[in-house]
Amino acid sequence: MNLQNNTVLITGGATGIGFELASRLLEKNNKVIIVGRRNEKLQEATSIHSELITYVSDVSDEKNRIALVEQVIQDHPELNVLINNAGIMHYLNYDYSKPWDDVEKEIKTNLSAPIHFTQLFIPYLLKQNNPLMINITSGLAHVPLAATPVYSATKAALQSFTQSMRHQLRGKIQVIEVSPPLTNTDLGIPGSNTAGISVDFFADKIIEGLTEGKEEITYGFSTLTAKANQEEREEIFNQLNEG
Repeated sequence: MNLQNNTVLITGGATGIGFELASRLLEKNNKVIIVGRRNEKLQEATSIHSELITYVSDVSDEKNRIALVEQVIQDHPELNVLINNAGIMHYLNYDYSKPWDDVEKEIKTNLSAPIHFTQLFIPYLLKQNNPLMINITSGLAHVPLAATPVYSATKAALQSFTQSMRHQLRGKIQVIEVSPPLTNTDLGIPGSNTAGISVDFFADKIIEGLTEGKEEITYGFSTLTAKANQEEREEIFNQLNEG
């Protein structure tokens, strides 16, 4: 990937991995657009990096996605990089005590949104130089965490979708999967991921992988699960979910 002089859109770009990626891409002379559903978080991001361009949008909503794409393309017709990063993770018991609306929002944010954005942005990306799509999946795409069954399932589906899009768009649009391990973000229950690796450290690993031209960027646990055979995955699953 050419890491300079791009126009990049990052969903969920105000916090966590999205924000750290935005920060690093700004340093490399890119125009960076971040999307988030909470204006206060977007404002916090711009208080750190005033160059960031922000749009408030709930990407779980189909009409919002369509309106966002239309506005972004109108404002920034040179857009050539899409990073599908926005994600929600809920801890769910077998009785699925959370309201269905919450469960469905998780599916729409994690899976429907990146698939729909792919459909909406492809006609524009095909016109650009160095077009690129990056989908953020998870180490749980390969071995699920039983306590987060919907999140794990959506990431597995997104991993499969990304692989198919890479094949379909080969030679037209570069398609990259970034598969994080547990990182120290507020994904899921705030404060529950303190055992994860530093989000700063992993963002550096993403930039390193992009510089090296990798199509699949993993680290630690996500490398382990991505490369494991079926027997190894069953062992990892048991270890991950014991107790």
